[in-house]
Amino acid sequence: MDTGASPDYFQVDKAVRGPAAGGRQPPRRVAEHPPEGEPMSWEFLIVVLAVIVTPGADFVVTLRSTVAGGRAAGTGSALGVGTASMIQGALVSVGLGSLIVQSQPIFTTLKWLGILYLAFLAVQSLRSAWRGRYADLDTGAHGSRGQGFRNGFLCNITNPKMFVFYLSLLPQFVGVHAPVWSWLVHASVLPLAGTCWLLGIVVLAGAVRERLLRPLTRRIIDAASGIALLGFSARLALQRD
Repeated sequence: MDTGASPDYFQVDKAVRGPAAGGRQPPRRVAEHPPEGEPMSWEFLIVVLAVIVTPGADFVVTLRSTVAGGRAAGTGSALGVGTASMIQGALVSVGLGSLIVQSQPIFTTLKWLGILYLAFLAVQSLRSAWRGRYADLDTGAHGSRGQGFRNGFLCNITNPKMFVFYLSLLPQFVGVHAPVWSWLVHASVLPLAGTCWLLGIVVLAGAVRERLLRPLTRRIIDAASGIALLGFSARLALQRD
C-alpha cells in the first residue's frame, strides 16, 4: 500500500529490525516504546489514518479499475493492495523486511520492477486517454476481479519503500523486545484499514460509474491517472536508496 508520503518522515534508522531479526535497539530519541502488553495507542491509529487517506498509486489503480471494470475489478484491486501490504508488514515483523532493505541487489531490483510497472500502467492510461475508444466499456461491463487483484497486488508488492516505511513506523509504537504477535497485530492495522478505505472508494465510484463512463469524462480520468502514475514512478526512481 502506497503511503503517499516519504518514509523518511519518521526519521528512524533503516537498520531497526523486528524482534526475530535480532536488530539493534532504535535511537534514544524515539525509544519511548509502550510497555509490552499495552493496548495499541491512539497515536498509532492516528498515524495510520493519516497514511491511508493520502492518495497514492494504490488509490489511482483502484479508482481506475472501478471505472473501467466495475465494482468487481475495483474490489479486486483493493484486496490486491491490502494483501501485498499485509505480506510486507508480516515480513518486517519477523525480521525479513530489514534484510530486503539492507540487501542492495534485492532492494534495487524490487525498486526498479515497481518503477517499470507503474510506468507501464501510466502508459496504458495515457494511451487510452489519447485514443478515446471506449465502445466496449458501457455501464453493464464488468471487469475481472482477478485482473483487478493482480494490478493492485503488483502495484504495491513491487514498492520496496513500503518495507522502509514499516521499519520506520513500527519501532516507534512496538517495544523492541515485544513478542512477534504484537508486531504482527500492529503491522496488520495499516493493510486492513487501508483496504476498507479503498473498498469505500470502490462503492462511491461504482455508484456514479454511469456518469464516469461518459467518453470525455473517461478520457479526463485516464489522462489524470496516467500523469499521476507517471509521477509516482518518477518519484520512486529519483528517491535515494
